[in-house]
Amino acid sequence: MLGAAELSIPQLPHVPVDFDYEVIGDAAGGRGFAETLRAVVAALRECCPGAELELRGSLAGEGADRYSDIDLRWTVPAERFAYCVTRVGEHLDAVLPVLSARSDPDAWRAPDRRLLFFFFRGGSLFRRLDLEIRAAGPGSVGAAPPGGGWPVPVSALANALGAVKAVRRGRSAAEIRGLLDRAFARLGSADRATGRWAEDVVNLVDTAERADPRAPAVRALAARTRYLVAVEFR
Repeated sequence: MLGAAELSIPQLPHVPVDFDYEVIGDAAGGRGFAETLRAVVAALRECCPGAELELRGSLAGEGADRYSDIDLRWTVPAERFAYCVTRVGEHLDAVLPVLSARSDPDAWRAPDRRLLFFFFRGGSLFRRLDLEIRAAGPGSVGAAPPGGGWPVPVSALANALGAVKAVRRGRSAAEIRGLLDRAFARLGSADRATGRWAEDVVNLVDTAERADPRAPAVRALAARTRYLVAVEFR
């Protein structure tokens, strides 16, 4: 599907092919999703013109919904890999101010792959960017920094958001409980999920905020997650 990736057409080599933002937005939650995706793509193209972009996850299939993250695979020339890993956050921040970023530690040892996660200040928290960066083609892959993880309170708040999504998607109680309990444990709290999901999520949010009340990202994510609970569980 031409809307799913930047594919060239051999018979029309000079015709640009782009994501079908409106179709993707309709599947994944409307105009706001489409506009956010458009801004992300513009930032990535500014950072590395000509690199290949593909949809990943639910956006690449039929499972997209209003809770879907923006999952992208960004394949860049090998010689640009280190630059892209290091500077992509700046390019994104110029169009969608970044609230918090994380690099998946499972990919830190890979010489040609990183998986980065970004929460943005504006728009829905459901619009998190999950960006896989891969190096391809001839050339030497420069040393790319591993990146850093989220602070523990932010990681716990990401689990709280994941629990909201899981409830709204009708996931099992075991899956929802696991998200909440792991976050409580990470924060050093003895609390655990009770099955009253709205109360549990708010309790987790409160616990995470108390762990680092001065951190702007923690305060902002906590306030916005509480708002989501009020909207999604009413």
